[in-house]
Amino acid sequence: MNRARTRRIAATLVAAAAALALTGCGLQPAASFVPAAGPGSIKRIDDLPAGAHITVTSKNFTEQLVLGKIGVLAAKAAGFDVTDETNVPGSVAVRQLMTGHDADMTYEYTGTAWLTYMGHKEGIPDKTEQWQAVRKEDARNGLTWLDPAPMNNTYAFAVRKEAVKELGGITKLSQITDLPKDQRTFCVESEFNSRADGFKPMLAKYGLELGGSGDNGIPKGNVDILDTGTVYTATDRGTCNFGEVFTTDGRIKSLGLQVLQDDKGFFPAYNVAPVLDSATLQKYPQLEGIYDQISPKLTDPVLQELNRQVDVEGREPADVAFDWMVKEGFITKA
Repeated sequence: MNRARTRRIAATLVAAAAALALTGCGLQPAASFVPAAGPGSIKRIDDLPAGAHITVTSKNFTEQLVLGKIGVLAAKAAGFDVTDETNVPGSVAVRQLMTGHDADMTYEYTGTAWLTYMGHKEGIPDKTEQWQAVRKEDARNGLTWLDPAPMNNTYAFAVRKEAVKELGGITKLSQITDLPKDQRTFCVESEFNSRADGFKPMLAKYGLELGGSGDNGIPKGNVDILDTGTVYTATDRGTCNFGEVFTTDGRIKSLGLQVLQDDKGFFPAYNVAPVLDSATLQKYPQLEGIYDQISPKLTDPVLQELNRQVDVEGREPADVAFDWMVKEGFITKA
């Protein structure tokens, strides 16, 4: 890595850290450590030149830390010298590292790129169409989106499993309209409650009206506005029947919640995909095959479990990523 590039990375990370400090929250930088790994189904590239190097980056929340370590381990197993720049504070800082070509690989969400980075006002619910649109637009930035994983970390509503029978065996959002008003109770976070693509538009999509007095009305007293973490526990305790969740959050599994199907396709797709610097991919085309074999295994249940191990059991993301990749046969213990 040349000095100019090193300075740019350092400047980006310092700026991000300063911004994080101002908010008074966030994680401390994690050690750029992963357990030693040997080749499994990911083989060492035979003709890889000595000193072949890539930089892998990620954001600083649990799921991104696990995915970032998966990215690092895969590249190491293939024989690359890897700079681990995971645990960067904030989406914007990671995006700057990628668009500035100071990092070579990250896992990114299609919906985040489309709505946050590219500035579009509405997401695309169809996951393939959303990925294709993002891939096409980001090619202009010198970035290549590989095939997306099945996992879709989008908004959803969940119900505690023991209440499903009481609620008529509910499995999808459209069935909420069949329930009596007193059973249409919700727990949502304040941001989702006020978003233009949040709670009220979602209700409208499903023929429900917040504060409405008709048969499809939901009394405002039926809605609790809570902190994000509290939504999960409140839903589990029965404070409300329907809690706003993120579909790959480990608390869904640990608390025994059941996600309802978004059968009218309101929520945009947030599938994760490996994103590579196009010049790096052109130089090392083998990277596509390496990451493409991992993506199909990254499903919602898998990420729920990996996230749970970090958030509930307190395990290190690097160890969680390593154990999962060994179990799947991608790598072996060195």
